Amino acid sequence: MVRGRFGGTRLARVSAGMMAATLVAGCAAGQARPPSSAAPSSAPPVTAGPRQRADPPGVLPRPGEVRPIPSDGSGLPVISSIPTRRKVVFLTIDDGWEQDPGFLRQVREQRIPITAFVMRDAVEALGAPDPAGGVGKYVGRGKWGYFRQLRDAGVPIENHTLTHPNLRTLGYEAQKAEICGSSKLIRKQIGTRPTLFRPPFGNYGADTQRAAKACGIEALLLWTATVQPGGKIAYQVPDKRLRPGDILLLHFRPDLARDFTILVDKIRRRGYELGNLDAYLKAAVRRAK
Repeated sequence: MVRGRFGGTRLARVSAGMMAATLVAGCAAGQARPPSSAAPSSAPPVTAGPRQRADPPGVLPRPGEVRPIPSDGSGLPVISSIPTRRKVVFLTIDDGWEQDPGFLRQVREQRIPITAFVMRDAVEALGAPDPAGGVGKYVGRGKWGYFRQLRDAGVPIENHTLTHPNLRTLGYEAQKAEICGSSKLIRKQIGTRPTLFRPPFGNYGADTQRAAKACGIEALLLWTATVQPGGKIAYQVPDKRLRPGDILLLHFRPDLARDFTILVDKIRRRGYELGNLDAYLKAAVRRAK
């Protein structure tokens, strides 16, 4: 039996207003293969792989820093930000099309904390990425091996479906096939079972929460701002600024290493630290018990 990351404790739903804001800027979907053909591609045996250091990358929460995430007791929790007053933000990155080795080196050598939400069709280069992101140089170059290297650098590899559908257009069983199929594939290729799920485009419903929970997911993770080409932050709040606890959404796009450098420098110049999302989620759940 695989124990959940949060010890089986249910996380809480963010406010309705924050959740509505997250639907504004979603991921761009590539051409998809139907879940019925979702058998994992052949891959070398998964090895644990040495991590660079035993301690996790990124800022860890101080005792008592993180407020408990309130619970309304319904469905699977949906989280858009972390309840802290500390100037800390969290970086997440979706899909998996552009597997830039320069980005991998940045994460590994600078020990920058990120959480990756991968989508099978992107990782395996089935179909084509959204051309709006530019012409890719490393599309599907390392396939799952690239994400095993990110894993070894301390990056959690989480669930973003198999084919990137709008889940609100699918029934319960189809949603479950997308989510469970992705979790099974990630466990086979990476060696760990996802406990976080990011719905494509930020679209989800009660069936999504129910299906995700049935697949071993413990929380749906959304975002409060997106990162555009050039490292530009697209805010989803009226004052157009970073806020403590913000979760930022990036994509595996062309020029990722360059844009990532710009973004990290911008965040730090504004006086923010980069937090370890997993540690902060655990702290929020412990406080909520």
